[in-house]
Amino acid sequence: MAREAGVSTATVSRVVHGQDRVRPSTRQRVLEVIEALGYVPDSSAQSMVSKRKEVIGLVAIESRSPDTDIEQEGLLFMEEVLRGVESSLYQVGWSVLISILRNPDRPEAFRWLQKISAKVDGMLIAEGLIPSEQLARLAARIPVVLVAGSSGETHADVVDGDNRAGAMALARHLVEQHSKTRLFYIAGPPEAPDARERRTVFAETLAEYQGVRLLGCFEGRFAAISGQRAVREILAAPHRELPDAIACGNDQMAIGAIRELHTAGIRVPEDIAVVGFDDMHLGALLTPPLTTVHQPMRLLGERACSMLLERIADPALPHRAERLPTTLVIRESCGCPGHPDRGHASPSDALDLR
Repeated sequence: MAREAGVSTATVSRVVHGQDRVRPSTRQRVLEVIEALGYVPDSSAQSMVSKRKEVIGLVAIESRSPDTDIEQEGLLFMEEVLRGVESSLYQVGWSVLISILRNPDRPEAFRWLQKISAKVDGMLIAEGLIPSEQLARLAARIPVVLVAGSSGETHADVVDGDNRAGAMALARHLVEQHSKTRLFYIAGPPEAPDARERRTVFAETLAEYQGVRLLGCFEGRFAAISGQRAVREILAAPHRELPDAIACGNDQMAIGAIRELHTAGIRVPEDIAVVGFDDMHLGALLTPPLTTVHQPMRLLGERACSMLLERIADPALPHRAERLPTTLVIRESCGCPGHPDRGHASPSDALDLR
């Protein structure tokens, strides 16, 4: 390239690495030669010089339950987080290595994380993937940021949504605006910090109201099938007392619950209200559109990635935990009337799960 451009190899190197001290006309000539020759810098060689791989790892858990056609619709939590991660990396020209663990409970899961850590400059790890003691060992050798992790985790930086405010808003809306007194909760997996917090806060908020009862709780897996199984359990209970509202730890479980209620001939929200959490796009297309809590999933990815890049650049930074705001999104599945400003789908776009 230096010969073709009529410059020294040092000048080509400065242009390739975006350094100064190159005349604009010379830089343009070198860039034209690079384009003509189709040159792509050798990332391995650059890594040896910079001691950086310019790659981060994103590790998540495969669907915690067998897929349903709802899961196949896409736009799920980690996909939205990934879009935010890629947005941040695009600005610095780095790449992301994605790894999906199928069974994080198996002993070899931590060894797999250690293996990934040798290939990247830092890691983004999804909620509840490894216990704190293993996280401490991993963070001792490589920068780590938890996505939707516990804000009390001291061994890694954390970015999460305000689950407390969101769960509290859902509970108060159902009780104060719709006079619900018999509620049932479909929770996410207990090892997930966000699932634990949403369940705990929802129950605590209901306890503030006299005459309001939490009839029960089903331990789900953040998948639509969990919502379906929870409703089947409710309907199959002897001497059952049906709830007048079902709150779910995420939108996928709410979608499954609505589907099963429709199958059983139970109307939503006339007979039982259903609400979710996350504000996935699919929820707005349901019949009825899903009342939920919006958490900025893409922003979670962006902030976690930015925090990780900052930690890579300066490992001595103090421990950080950032909580992003959540917002109650009122649609029709709770019993509120339809309103164009509430983001529900038009009749031609609505997805009927019956």
